[in-house]
Amino acid sequence: MNEHTRDPTVGPPRGAPTGWDEHEQRWEHGTLRRATVHGVALYNVGEYHESHDCFEDEWYNYGRGTTESQFLHGMVQVAAGAYKHFDFENDDGMRSLFRTALQYFRGVPNDFYGVDLLGVRTTLTNALEDPSVLHGWQVVLDGDRPEAGPADFEYAEQLE
Repeated sequence: MNEHTRDPTVGPPRGAPTGWDEHEQRWEHGTLRRATVHGVALYNVGEYHESHDCFEDEWYNYGRGTTESQFLHGMVQVAAGAYKHFDFENDDGMRSLFRTALQYFRGVPNDFYGVDLLGVRTTLTNALEDPSVLHGWQVVLDGDRPEAGPADFEYAEQLE
């Protein structure tokens, strides 16, 4: 574990997803969990640019080829693809980003840091054929679909 990715203030999940150390009762990388919580909540309310920033900022903490890097890079692509679709009506750009995300997600556990990655993969794959599946879709985290509040916006704002 890298000391610079520790954050003892990040609370536990429901269940025991990959990334949660049940014995130690902490996240292997607390800052990754924090970025994921905020990034997912922002994504779920349509703040794709801010969601992207949450994942991208944390991505820089990990070396190439790590599962953490793959997950975060994939989530960066998910947010960027949604941004292309919703803000620019550029479905070709969305498809390109989603294909890249699916490549990054290869080998990443389906419950990584509480994200229902199987659901994300399924939605991205379906959106390649029918982008309208994105309308109303939200990322599931710990079995819920969290939506952003003031703390999520404050987190993203401090990244700038």
